[in-house]
Amino acid sequence: MRASAPAKINLALVVGPLRKDGMHELLTVYQRIGLADRIDVDRAEHTRVDGFAGDTLVRDALQLLAAHAAVEQHWRAKIDKRVPVAAGLGGGSSDAATALQLANATLPEPLPADELREVAAELGSDVPFFLLDGPQLGSGDGTLLAPLDLPQDYWVLLVLPKHAQKLSTRSVYNAFDDRGGADGWDERRNALLDALDRVARPRDLAALPRNDLASSPLAAELAGLGAFRADVSGAGPTVYGLFHHEAQAKAAKRALRRVGRTWLTAPAWYG
Repeated sequence: MRASAPAKINLALVVGPLRKDGMHELLTVYQRIGLADRIDVDRAEHTRVDGFAGDTLVRDALQLLAAHAAVEQHWRAKIDKRVPVAAGLGGGSSDAATALQLANATLPEPLPADELREVAAELGSDVPFFLLDGPQLGSGDGTLLAPLDLPQDYWVLLVLPKHAQKLSTRSVYNAFDDRGGADGWDERRNALLDALDRVARPRDLAALPRNDLASSPLAAELAGLGAFRADVSGAGPTVYGLFHHEAQAKAAKRALRRVGRTWLTAPAWYG
């Protein structure tokens, strides 16, 4: 069985205080995009993952599925990696969610959708998003999801700066705590919800609050090249710019090749 495992961007990410479980409260807008890995899953004598030596999540996903389904089933997964690793685009989470779906479909009694999402939540806060279609509003620790009706008719330019080092998620959140980032959580959360209520056209996405965890001077450069919104995705380091017109997005892509790797894509509704 084969399926694509698309990346995501966070169109907004508002972060609050620590919860009792050690996670942070957050409110985020998940948007799937066309850049995608390819996942193949087949039954096998022993569980194994090929194609990407750095994988941990897909193997964990398959083993966790077998445990939840109380079966001795094993699978061979192959990852055709196209989404950059540790870039704030959720590539590993998407791979894991896609492998879960494919492997679950091979079971004599597949887990129901709600139970499969529970398995996904054990793997990571953004993994459940990739089991659902369309943009989603993530709340709580990011695993509580609600569908959003957002415009999808724009272009997305991704820029991964040269020599960019992915900081650990823990260190990014620690830095957020050290600077008192949770102050004003209620106001910032409400500002995001209010802005979402007013989104009718792509350009309305420009009013969404900026990423609380990370920023980049590349966002201003993308805006100068015509992006109606530009920000860091997740904890970074990838920066995205949203464009109304393909020609303008292509021109910006050419201009930013000196900065690092670039991809031109568009929103995607499902995997």
